[in-house]
Amino acid sequence: MTGRLYLIPVTLGGIDFMKVIPDKVLELTRQLRVFIVEDIRSARRYLRLIDKKFPVDDSLFFELNEHTLRSEIEHFLKPAIAGSDIGLMSEAGLPGIADPGARIISLAHRKNITVIPLSGPSSIIMALISSGLNGQNFTFNGYLPVESDKRVSKLRELEKNSKEGFAQIFMETPYRSRKMLESLLAACHDNTDLCIAADITLPGEFIKTKKISEWKRDIPDLKDRLVVFVIQ
Repeated sequence: MTGRLYLIPVTLGGIDFMKVIPDKVLELTRQLRVFIVEDIRSARRYLRLIDKKFPVDDSLFFELNEHTLRSEIEHFLKPAIAGSDIGLMSEAGLPGIADPGARIISLAHRKNITVIPLSGPSSIIMALISSGLNGQNFTFNGYLPVESDKRVSKLRELEKNSKEGFAQIFMETPYRSRKMLESLLAACHDNTDLCIAADITLPGEFIKTKKISEWKRDIPDLKDRLVVFVIQ
């Protein structure tokens, strides 16, 4: 029988995995011995976190990231074709969203390999549901441009779309979160709602929705914090 591709959730950071990963998911993850991961070192650390005796040296890892060639990923599913189950892991949260894992999921479908998603934390969805903004109609925009002028232009476009009834979700790397907030406060209208969701599920979790005008009077320090933004 052909093996299955399990979409394995991991923590969004920190070590309190019992808080955010269901027991059944942990149990299944501990049984797998073949993994497709974004970074092998961090994947091995996570597996040792959830099981100190996890046999990482006896497990098979394939690395899938932005540098992986299309011609390489065909080989990653050979264990499943031979009958072994495979776990797909992102660096944080769920694989396949703002994550190169979508490439292998698409290939698995084309090869008739069963894809099984498992429950776990998603910073994007958790930010949206805690924002109080439109959970009926929304768009996830991933990472916005790095260049300041292009970023401001994109923010104005997203703000316009948000006024048509679609909450706009985007994220930023920790070392650029403060710059993103500066651009938001400069580009958006004062009456636009902005949710700042920082370090979700971590001890320093901060989630708050206020008008841009209110944020201007009370600017939080987002330096080195993983942040998801939602505007409407």
